[in-house]
Amino acid sequence: MKEFTKFEVARIIGARALQLSMGAPLLIKRPKDVYNTVILAKTEFNAGVLPISVNRPKPVKVE
Repeated sequence: MKEFTKFEVARIIGARALQLSMGAPLLIKRPKDVYNTVILAKTEFNAGVLPISVNRPKPVKVE
């Protein structure tokens, strides 16, 4: 798994939690008695099943 900054992790988990709250299907088996979308999004992220990529632009060299 690629290394993410804490800001990227927060953005990915927040975006996935919003998707889940709007009715998106889970990509993992839901743990028993867990309905919190943020916890579910963190679980999916830690399992490495999210099809979300992060594009980091290369720095532009100014001469």
